[in-house]
Amino acid sequence: MPRSDAHEAAVERAPAVSDAAERAPLGDALEPNLYLEPEVVRLEQRAIFERTWQLAGHVSDLTEPGSYLTTEVVDQPVLVVRDHDGEIRAFRNVCRHRGSRLLAGSGRCGKAIRCLYHGWTYRTDGTLIGVPEGRDIPDLDKSRLGLHQVRAEVFCGLIFVNLDPGAEPLGERLGGLAERLARYDLPSLKRFGRGGDVQPANWKVVVENYIEGYHIPIAHPSLMRLLDYQRYDVEVFDDWVWFEAPMRDKPSDNRLERVYQRLVRPAPGLGPEDQRVWRFVLIYPNTTIDLYPDQVNTWRLWPDGADVTRDDWGTFRHPGAPASSRVVQRINNALNSTVLKEDVDLVDNVQRGIRSRGYHPGPLSQREAAVAWFADRIRSDLERGPA
Repeated sequence: MPRSDAHEAAVERAPAVSDAAERAPLGDALEPNLYLEPEVVRLEQRAIFERTWQLAGHVSDLTEPGSYLTTEVVDQPVLVVRDHDGEIRAFRNVCRHRGSRLLAGSGRCGKAIRCLYHGWTYRTDGTLIGVPEGRDIPDLDKSRLGLHQVRAEVFCGLIFVNLDPGAEPLGERLGGLAERLARYDLPSLKRFGRGGDVQPANWKVVVENYIEGYHIPIAHPSLMRLLDYQRYDVEVFDDWVWFEAPMRDKPSDNRLERVYQRLVRPAPGLGPEDQRVWRFVLIYPNTTIDLYPDQVNTWRLWPDGADVTRDDWGTFRHPGAPASSRVVQRINNALNSTVLKEDVDLVDNVQRGIRSRGYHPGPLSQREAAVAWFADRIRSDLERGPA
């Protein structure tokens, strides 16, 4: 897309980096084979996705004992349930008898989880309690046939699961993030939307597009009208990245954007300093949290082969927000839908381009510091290999 004069001027006004250390070259972006080869996808399943914390849902999805949700860690089905002691537990979503998936979707399972194939039945703590015609099964020992446990942890109201029994607790890996999220009161939010999409690119291409603002002046005219690109900032930590995107004071020349600027108000718990800033978080490797004054969005990405990304998303709002905020949320979602369409074209172009023989990634901009961090993490995890 051709750049307008305003876009050109914004790029030209980009502040000079004065600190010599900050001007030092960043690490290299990933080599193209890591986005293209099916063998890499298979290795990522074991070396990355099955060893990291994966977003499964929100506490509002499991409000009552016996409520459950199902999710996948790429191709590994997982069942998450609130047991009758109020604890959130997770299991591999597979019956110990003949491998049938136990539950699908979300809902209520009552006091027990019953396999629809042969009726093997489990308590919500995973204990096997019922086997039809069990007397006809030699050496049946129900105490050894409980569901396979999966680690579950609630972080700021978000439910995560991890297939690696030896993984460090999520809260310890995300030191400092909980304090930044506290003002948004994520545990109290209520879900008002969910969905899923498919993007025509490797999942890492999609993540990298999310974690850099370098492309905004070229590819996202609406964001350039809304956000102060000069103050768009990124902080990189061990397991998460934080973005601050202050809004412009100048009213947009686009009517819908101008209405959003005029009507947006901070949700309950947020202060005036939160009214005119958008914040974004990536939790390694594939979970994002978008923090707006009016709502919070979550997004999880995972591979479907080497050149397709599947995602699921959720939108949440504060139950104490005034009814007038619904209008702002509809506008926000409309604006983000436009940006997403632009991003889908961008990642599609990248996926097509990196197939070119002889391509090697060029040096990264300081605005792509998170891309360098992400590439280092991916290389490290792939070299370490499966658990």
